[in-house]
Amino acid sequence: MARPLRIEFPGAVYHVTSRGNAKQAIFLDDEDRGGFLDLLSIVVERFNWLCHAYCLMGNHYHLLIETPKGNLSKGMRELNGVCTQGFNQRYRRVGHLFQGRYKAILVEKDNHLLSLCRYVVLNPVRVGLIERPEQWRWSSYRATIGLVKRPSFLTADWILSQFGGRKRVSMERYRRFVMEGIGKESPWETLKGQIFWATDEFIKQLSSLLDEKEKIKEVPRLQRYVARPPLSELFKGKKRKERKAEDKTIYGAYVRYGYTMKEIAEHLGFHYATISRAIKRMEQV
Repeated sequence: MARPLRIEFPGAVYHVTSRGNAKQAIFLDDEDRGGFLDLLSIVVERFNWLCHAYCLMGNHYHLLIETPKGNLSKGMRELNGVCTQGFNQRYRRVGHLFQGRYKAILVEKDNHLLSLCRYVVLNPVRVGLIERPEQWRWSSYRATIGLVKRPSFLTADWILSQFGGRKRVSMERYRRFVMEGIGKESPWETLKGQIFWATDEFIKQLSSLLDEKEKIKEVPRLQRYVARPPLSELFKGKKRKERKAEDKTIYGAYVRYGYTMKEIAEHLGFHYATISRAIKRMEQV
């Protein structure tokens, strides 16, 4: 089966999920969950994302992410890559943590984001882990309704603005809205073509964007990464004999700054396979 098309543009909103390889757990305890949220905070800030909602389950997570710069794939590569590296280090294991690539569904903000925020935070209720959403520590719900301090990476302004009134009033109205969603049918019934939670009109408007992308393929990489440091700066002063340090720099160039393995190999005068092995070593540390 062909991989679903990934659509990126400034202002795009996505429902993102990533599941453990072979359905294995990706969070074994609260330290794992807290570490993931710390990492998410870094990625949200670095890539200028807006996180409207999240929920961490046992073997997967849900995020509702808005991308003002149209850069979901770059941020997700860092999020899942660094998460895998940290998990493997902590538990002295090797190999993949996640099952393939993340799944990202494009969301029409005005018509679908609010219902998806409700869907995301009700996940633990739906599977019977808890009875009420505020009992789950590892979702955005408690912060959005003011039960706990809102983390810096979470934005609730848009959600609460949909309910009008003063802050406390809008929080209470949102709380009622979420509670009314318990037992309702899943929004997955309205998913279109594996990649859209949107009206037909929204999808039609996107068609011109997709046609244009097909013509020009992509904005040249150097334009998209204009703010990243050059490879010469990243590898400045690195001695070839210090393999561990070099592997770490290679991994950072690939995951954090989006350089391809081919670009890194050409800069260092290495074979492509050498760079690939270095990245795999870091993923297995």
